[in-house]
Amino acid sequence: MTTGRIAGARSRPAWAWVLALLAVAAAAAPLIAHWLTNPEDQRLVDLDVYRTGGWALLRGLPVYDVITPAPQLLPFTYPPVAAMLAVPLAVMSWPVAQWVWTAAIVAVLAVTVRHAFRAYLDGVRGVLAAPLLFAVLCAACTYLMPIRDQFRFGQVDLFLLALCLLDCVARRPWWPRGMLIGLATAVKLTPGVFLVYLAITALPLREGDAAQRRAFLMAVFTAALLTLLPFVVMFDDARDFWFGALLDSERLGANAATTNQSLRGMLLRLYLPGWLTSVVWLAAVAAIGWYGFRAARRAHLDGDVMTAVAITGLMAVLLSPVAWIHHIAWVVVVLAAIAGAGRDPVRLLVAAGVWLYYVLPIPWWGVALKALEIPVLSPVAGKIVQNAFGLGAIGLVWLLGSWLPRRRAAVAVPAAAT
Repeated sequence: MTTGRIAGARSRPAWAWVLALLAVAAAAAPLIAHWLTNPEDQRLVDLDVYRTGGWALLRGLPVYDVITPAPQLLPFTYPPVAAMLAVPLAVMSWPVAQWVWTAAIVAVLAVTVRHAFRAYLDGVRGVLAAPLLFAVLCAACTYLMPIRDQFRFGQVDLFLLALCLLDCVARRPWWPRGMLIGLATAVKLTPGVFLVYLAITALPLREGDAAQRRAFLMAVFTAALLTLLPFVVMFDDARDFWFGALLDSERLGANAATTNQSLRGMLLRLYLPGWLTSVVWLAAVAAIGWYGFRAARRAHLDGDVMTAVAITGLMAVLLSPVAWIHHIAWVVVVLAAIAGAGRDPVRLLVAAGVWLYYVLPIPWWGVALKALEIPVLSPVAGKIVQNAFGLGAIGLVWLLGSWLPRRRAAVAVPAAAT
């Protein structure tokens, strides 16, 4: 990027960004109005789970035995430190907590888009062009189905995504790099894939990897500290989680439900014998994990950290035993990695296609197709469509790991010749 472009990005007036943020809020307003006016017992049900964990801790009740009120009756499923962090939510009234959490989702989405699409935004000329593009990108990402579900359920996924993303791509972090990944891993185990990412990118003992080694050690230290701390503060609950609740995947909900788009979820919907499902799942995890982490490491060594982060985020979705549709919030970073600096129209077209794919409720079309009970078509095509987002995530790993490097090289050759 030229010095002129960087200076132009920095000189854009604050009022332009304020207008952009107002536009983002206006774009999210219909979603917020829809879900916050839902019947009270159907409103932000996952946020209610977090508050219930904090509420139980405040009252000295067993955190993993309490459940949310009827009709949801949902248990607390997160590590003990998450219950400690949820105490402020439990102190708030339910209406206040809903508004605070929903506003925070909008703010965190804006931060995520700004950092994920930084190469695209910083390359745009004009006083209003970058703020306007930022508002458009935020609005587009708001209506991705995994992001819509953040508002619907009051989910924490976007917060954890932002922690991992910022830890990897922030240019001058004021925190020790690796600390945010450790925090995210302690709150919810799936961000632990970023510990693998830090480890494999720190393995070559060269001078250039020293920062990655320090980040890996900081992430492990933070995750370990926040995992052990609850044994001091709430020993019985910590023991109940690590030696009981963690081992019961059905606490998370019906694992074979359409919303579980992980590799295991897709295999469970085939209704094979249990032992065969486990064998195929472990083989698939090994194959896709090997390919994905190898591609992430190669992208990191090539200097394309955004692609490395996007692939690693997809690993969190595919390799986890349970990955609901809202866990695929990583598609925001995937779109940014595909779009890059916005100079290649083919990459922009592919990003637009991926965006549309994850805006549409395609897995539910598969459910409707299966319900038609058309011989052969319903049980075969219906299941394929039902698994659309998980299969799409597999395709995105290949797209980022194989197609994108080839496309970048193909564009670079004529550019270098010119």
